[in-house]
Amino acid sequence: MSDIETTSVSEQGFVTNNQVGDFSLTIDATDEEGPNPNDVLVADYASCFLPAFRVGGQQRDHDDLGKLQIDAEADLNDEDDVSAIRFDIYVEKDLSDDEAEEITERAEGICHVHAALREELEADISVETDAF
Repeated sequence: MSDIETTSVSEQGFVTNNQVGDFSLTIDATDEEGPNPNDVLVADYASCFLPAFRVGGQQRDHDDLGKLQIDAEADLNDEDDVSAIRFDIYVEKDLSDDEAEEITERAEGICHVHAALREELEADISVETDAF
């Protein structure tokens, strides 16, 4: 049994309707009915990094960082693949540069998306035709 299971369905065109547990998420490669997959990847990364940053702060005796915000940017190469991601993290609490660096380094070790974004992680793919 898997730890994570999702169902993604594309009836036609480039829109995919995803069921993730009790939640539905529409992703559209053309940006018409939802965000595109690259946008979702960057948002997912930021959404994972923020709580990791908060936990990293707690592990470094900063229990109340206050409001956190990430403004994320990504560059695409000529094939529209993500080639770079940048985060600007805004923290309500006043931290020294060393404290912010320590928390960031800890968050990198905690964030599951950060750990997953590596070349050797690729889907193991099988295809079943005439399935419907």
